[in-house]
Amino acid sequence: MSRNVRRMNCPPDAVFRVLADGWLYPSWVVGASRMRDVDAAWPQPGAQLHHSVGVWPALIDDTTSAVTWDPPHRMVMTARGWPLGEARVMIDVKPFGSGCLVRIQEEAVSGPAKVIPRTLSDVLLQWRNAETLHRLAYLSEGLAPASSASDSVIR
Repeated sequence: MSRNVRRMNCPPDAVFRVLADGWLYPSWVVGASRMRDVDAAWPQPGAQLHHSVGVWPALIDDTTSAVTWDPPHRMVMTARGWPLGEARVMIDVKPFGSGCLVRIQEEAVSGPAKVIPRTLSDVLLQWRNAETLHRLAYLSEGLAPASSASDSVIR
């Protein structure tokens, strides 16, 4: 399972405001290129984001489903990215000083990605999720009161 942690200069609530806005998903998730629809119940468990992955003209339409929504502590999603498969994505947020620590964990749960050697998949996911947290920090810190920007990445 791939794990990344980032310190953000914002309260946990700011992170969850970004996560709650399904239309922002391609702004912070590396690989998601556009939104097609957001279920009205998002981010409640069972609700879905209808997005596309890839780069035009090679776009694949797929979905991400909310599994757990427990602001300001935790969100769990099942992200579909066929033909690669499905992944379980867990985002945990804890207060830390005047900001918070955000941890993202991801693992393949079905499909061809599940048979990729773990060392290779973890390296790829480490890079991808470091950038994902970087983007999530920009959006979350932008919602918080002005403070100094953080480039702190903890692995």
